[in-house]
Amino acid sequence: MTATLEIRNLHASVDGDEDMILRGIDLTVKQGEIHALMGPNASGKSTLANVLMGNPAYEVHEGEVLLDGEDVLEMEPDERSRAGLFLAFQYPVAIPGVTLGNFLRHAINARLKAKDPDSKGIPIPKFARLMRGKMTQLHIDHSFAGRYLNEGFSGGEKKRAEVLQMAVLEPRIAVLDETDSGLDIDALRIVADGVNALTGPNMGALVITHYQRMLNYIKPDFVHVLYGGRIVESGGPELALELEDKGYEWIREKHEALLKVEV
Repeated sequence: MTATLEIRNLHASVDGDEDMILRGIDLTVKQGEIHALMGPNASGKSTLANVLMGNPAYEVHEGEVLLDGEDVLEMEPDERSRAGLFLAFQYPVAIPGVTLGNFLRHAINARLKAKDPDSKGIPIPKFARLMRGKMTQLHIDHSFAGRYLNEGFSGGEKKRAEVLQMAVLEPRIAVLDETDSGLDIDALRIVADGVNALTGPNMGALVITHYQRMLNYIKPDFVHVLYGGRIVESGGPELALELEDKGYEWIREKHEALLKVEV
């Protein structure tokens, strides 16, 4: 069955602020589809990513998020991950002393134990074969698995580590929060190639980005514009090209009323 993420009339704020950042998000992402979410600064893009994965600093006031009909908002972050959601962070944090390989093996074991408390976890030889296969698929040097997670990594290496995590954990729906942030063109191409290798029938993706340049390498099926806490425009790849050509000023002019505080 094709997995479906449904966001319905989602309203959310941050840190107890009464002002809504998200003011009625409606969006459906299906397994096998690539959706691009674009918008200017402070439009709510990263807020949406944080709400989807359960960041406790964000409060949902209204609306639903459903994954195959199950209420995602009632799940803890680890439960959301096990259900098939994945978030690639805009700014991945370093975890000194924990290798990327051990981090991923423990993540897999946590999932196995959630399904079967008596599980002894994935055997180390099996995990090693899995890691080597995924790194080969993504053209990542096998020594990468022995490095401490994100410690001393360049911006591009951090994003490649996120893509490797996505490959190993095999989510049904992946949210990529400004994966292109801080990347030069070569690193962007490498990361995009990895994402393209993973998206397909078994994984859908919501690609959050400011710029068209990311979409030169990851081809979306649908493009949405977030402004004033709502999705105000939707279309195909041509919408991203229009934004590249015109900027966001026409969006501001067309939807200026959304900036007014609702009573």
